[in-house]
This record gives sequence, C-alpha cells and structure tokens, in this order.
Amino acid sequence: MGIGLIGKKIGMTREFLDSGVSVPVTVLAVERGRILDIITNEKRGYNAIQVGFGKIKNSKLTKQMKGFFKKKSTEPRKILKEFRVNDVTDYKEGNEIGLELFKDQKFLDITSKTIGKGFAGVIKRHNFSGLRATHGVSVSHRAAGSTGQNQDPGKVFKGKKMAGHMGNKLRTVQNLEIIKSDLENNLIYVKGSVPGAKNAFVFIQKNKKNIKRFTTLEKAKKLQADIAKIGTKKKVDKKTQKMPETVSKAEGKQPTEKKNKWNFM
Repeated sequence: MGIGLIGKKIGMTREFLDSGVSVPVTVLAVERGRILDIITNEKRGYNAIQVGFGKIKNSKLTKQMKGFFKKKSTEPRKILKEFRVNDVTDYKEGNEIGLELFKDQKFLDITSKTIGKGFAGVIKRHNFSGLRATHGVSVSHRAAGSTGQNQDPGKVFKGKKMAGHMGNKLRTVQNLEIIKSDLENNLIYVKGSVPGAKNAFVFIQKNKKNIKRFTTLEKAKKLQADIAKIGTKKKVDKKTQKMPETVSKAEGKQPTEKKNKWNFM
C-alpha cells in the first residue's frame, strides 16, 4: 500500500471548464500529515512510517498516548496511520506531507464510511419487491418471505439477505478524476461523488489500477483544438474559392422568343 493522506469531505459543487461544460465535483479538505515514527524491519519485521493527522485536545488522550506524543515532542494528533514503504531512508521524523504527494496524479482511490441508515427492511436494504398487495396477503406486504431450509441442513445460511443495519460500512471508490487542486487552502476537487456524510474523514491514495484513458480536461482541450482546426479550414476554403464570372450589362442577355403555351405546332 502506497502513502496516502487523510482528508475531510466538505460537500459537493460543480466546476465550469473553459469550454463551458459543467462537471460535478466533491470538495475534500486535506490536512497535512506529520511523520511521527519510522518503523524498520529490525523493530517489527517490516518497513513503514507512522503519520499523524488532525488535532485533538490533550485532555482527551489516554495516559499512554500522552507519553507517546511527549516523547516525539509534537502536538497531539487525532488520527495515526501506518504506511508500508520499501525504503525508510527517504523519510525522517518531523517531516510533513501534503497535496504535493499527488502532484503528477490524474486519478485517486478514496475510502470512507458510507452514511448510516439504521435498521432497514429487505425492500429498502436489498431492493426486494415485496409480496402482493391483495389476493390473500393481509399483513405481510413488505415481508422477506421464506429464509429457512428443509430439515436438512435445518439452518439459515450465512450471507442470507435479511433485514438489518444498513450503511455505515467502509467502501472504496476507485479511479476518481482530479479536476482541480488548491495548494494554498489544501483543497482538492475530484469528479463525482465520494462515500460518506459531510465532514466525514476520507482516506486518499494513488489509484492502484493502471488505467489509460483521457481525463475530462484532456477531452475538453482536444475538443477545442478540433473546433479551432475546423474553423481555420473553413476560412482557408473561403479565401481559395474563385468568384464566378459575371456577364457585363453591355453584352446583355439575348432576347428570347416568347412561346405561346397554347400553340402546340
């Protein structure tokens, strides 16, 4: 797993490209992370770095975490996350990482918890159609139906679609396109929606899949270039067209004989 960042979902809006196309985007506020610890193969059997994000009051920490941050001589951090790396010599304790991590990146993978819906029935949770409205059905219109088996095996199998807690699960959306990034305000704009409610924490990392496709910005630039080519081609064609030869008035038109439409001879 590569190094990532922790951000907060601000909400959704839209961005207008130079061509006038409206793109729906999700705004993420990305906090700068601080490297708190370097984990080597000799210590724990793997190479990693521990990064802290966010701020938290010292009064909300446990005694152990107070001692940890005091030892590292840094202010308390709300979230601690480890990232496996191949070489730990490239990192030092106290260094900070931010949006510059995604400088040459076009797509991102974003992980967050979905919005919790509470206890939900099978129609809302699994899109069941329910039973009939009439003709023998009295109180079981939104029931799930039969879930059990025969005497053998005599149990309900694991994973059976039933009523239960809906939402509040960790989900990852892959290959979200970066539309714009604001390094001054630590904001990043990604195309489309991101799981989670407003102010929810999201984990942002580089996309794992190596996809080869044009981004929305690249498509818009290509479209503008094609339109410009067509416009210049039309102008050249108009200039190269020859004017039709006109007959002077002096030469005039030769008089034509009037034909009698009733004369068939």
